[in-house]
Amino acid sequence: MTKILHRTIGTELPRAAGGKGIYITDSEGRHYLDGSGGAAVSCLGHNHPEVLDAMKVQMERIGYAHTSFFTTEVAEQLAEQLVDLAPKELEYVYLVSGGSEAVEAALKMARQYFVEIGQPQRRHIIARRQSYHGNTIGALATGGNAWRREQFKPILPETHHVSPCYEYRDVQLGETADAYAERLAAELETKIIELGSDQVMVFVAEPVVGATLGAVGPVADYFKRVRHICDKYGILLILDEVMCGMGRTGTIFALEQEGVVPDLVTIAKGLGGGFQPIGAVILSEKIYRAFAEGSGLFQHGHTYVGHPIAAAAANKVVEILRRPEILRNVVNMGERLQAGLEAALDRSPFVGDIRGRGLFRGVEIVADKDTKQPFDPARKIHSKVKREAMQRGLICYPMGGTIDGVHGDHVLLAPPYIIQPEQVDLIVDRLANAIRAAVAS
Repeated sequence: MTKILHRTIGTELPRAAGGKGIYITDSEGRHYLDGSGGAAVSCLGHNHPEVLDAMKVQMERIGYAHTSFFTTEVAEQLAEQLVDLAPKELEYVYLVSGGSEAVEAALKMARQYFVEIGQPQRRHIIARRQSYHGNTIGALATGGNAWRREQFKPILPETHHVSPCYEYRDVQLGETADAYAERLAAELETKIIELGSDQVMVFVAEPVVGATLGAVGPVADYFKRVRHICDKYGILLILDEVMCGMGRTGTIFALEQEGVVPDLVTIAKGLGGGFQPIGAVILSEKIYRAFAEGSGLFQHGHTYVGHPIAAAAANKVVEILRRPEILRNVVNMGERLQAGLEAALDRSPFVGDIRGRGLFRGVEIVADKDTKQPFDPARKIHSKVKREAMQRGLICYPMGGTIDGVHGDHVLLAPPYIIQPEQVDLIVDRLANAIRAAVAS
């Protein structure tokens, strides 16, 4: 009898006993191809020898030093690497222990920034429906997933939401991508004016939406329009790359493909590759200067921020991600994965859309391909896909509530960047069979 409060009570989970490359082995000796990197975390697979060596070296030096007393060489090196990779306007790094912490820190940075520059009236947060920004209170409030928020609404701070950029379902008949982007930008501007243009603090968005929508990217110049509107009203832009960043979409930062620079960007997951819990906020020079020339501090902190062993792991992960062959493989294998999914599933009456970038791909499952009608949520198709995939030795990331937090099913794929062609083909084959079996059941 387990003494752990598992995410789902009453289910018997296999026990992970080992991992190597893109496979996990359970205590019964069964092998699972990690087609989602857990939750888009294990970007370099499991037990990467270079990362393990870097952690061991740091363990032998010092395992922990509180950041109110010390910095460490590995933390400083990690920050330098991240700033070197980020757009030039993003000049400083704040290390945390994960994605939700990164979003919480970014929100507090935004609030403190306006206090420091003499605009303390700015308080409103705007994000998008069907977004996910974490499970801590501030991050959960910012996220726009109705199901995740519902029971916690009474204790969530006030936030506001506009439409996601969800081309598959929301583009109107005859509407071009440019017109759709303009319509969404106009909706954001209307919301800002409604709340008071001098009262809005920040707009938060995922460049490519992960868990809640399943690898949905923007259309046309959507983010350029968003950036323009934020600048027009003096609002900060946070781009949340916790899931889609650190090479997942084929570039180190997904925002690179949009031609925009946010004021703050949050990263985690692939930053540490699952070897240690770590996340970060990369902030602009203007935010740093407001703190430095104002109160002289950032009024925030957690016990384990900048943890030396986590920083050592991430430092090596980032070093490896910078090697040209890694991102080249993300792009090439991502194209193979997309082509394979289309070949295997395009004719299925139960697959409505196959989308994504790099090794970040989503498959939306529908009851009727022509009308895009979703399955009855009571059927829990996404749960059945997960079960069928596990039985076939595939780890994937299915979710329900794709459309509105209740209706809709999708599967997210985010395999390690070291994946090879034959392993991509295995993912396609096993997922296609899992979807067929789930629908048939």
